[in-house]
Amino acid sequence: MIIAVHGKEFKRASKPIIDEVFIQLKAQGIEFVLSEPYAKIIASSSVTIDPFNIYNPNDTSHNVDLFLSIGGDGTLLETVTHVGKSEKPILGINIGKLGFLATISESEIEKALTSVNDGKFSLDERTLIRLESGGEIFEGNNFALNDFTILKKDTSSMIVVHTFINNDFLNSYWADGLIVSTPTGSTGYSLSCGGPIVLSPSNSFIITPVSPHNLAMRPIVVSDDNIISFKMESRKKKVLVSLDSRHRTINANIELIVRKEDFKAKLMKIDGHSSFDTLRQKLTWGYDVRN
Repeated sequence: MIIAVHGKEFKRASKPIIDEVFIQLKAQGIEFVLSEPYAKIIASSSVTIDPFNIYNPNDTSHNVDLFLSIGGDGTLLETVTHVGKSEKPILGINIGKLGFLATISESEIEKALTSVNDGKFSLDERTLIRLESGGEIFEGNNFALNDFTILKKDTSSMIVVHTFINNDFLNSYWADGLIVSTPTGSTGYSLSCGGPIVLSPSNSFIITPVSPHNLAMRPIVVSDDNIISFKMESRKKKVLVSLDSRHRTINANIELIVRKEDFKAKLMKIDGHSSFDTLRQKLTWGYDVRN
């Protein structure tokens, strides 16, 4: 088994957790390689890994079996861009904050890696959303696990997002922006803007306005088989678009289309972990003196 490991810059307090990950990988005889960005971070840190190889997706000798994400949910979202069409499974170890996607805590590292080594896990297939436009905006990584957003560029006046479903006019949103979320992303930005929590898999997208200038405007859930397109108006002639944590400034006259991606993200679930447990813990459901 070969595992590709990806992560981001980390605080000094997280070093013992990262050390533990590599100690367990070595103890269990699991071969690993580091993503190029993470290799640079490790090389400049006090974490000692000797030796290590750098993952090269074009090198067949690095035909990895799965990816290990060390960080928070943002790190796991970035890991998805490294995996891409290969659909390699991803296991997330949480050294971040909430950990909706990266669910393995510090105390579970040994158990989780043992389960992986023994093949005792299941795969949770998550729908991705794909962006299409007249030009290349995200250098080939035009897909996202959580959401696609259109936002006004600065603190000036609202933008208008004319939205169509299968070329059928849905609505003109006068707002600070618009979110199209997958079920996975329904607990993220969409939730903070009043969108519903949608369980995966549910074969749906959630369209949620950001600060709409109309109190009757509410989020809507549509089938992910639909093609959603947008035409935008902005006084500044620019808007901000994002796929997960990646963002770009584009001209407002560019027509954008989003649809379901042809491939999926496969998140590893270790026995004993439940999606409902995660919701209760992360959203503090049920934390009441009567319970």
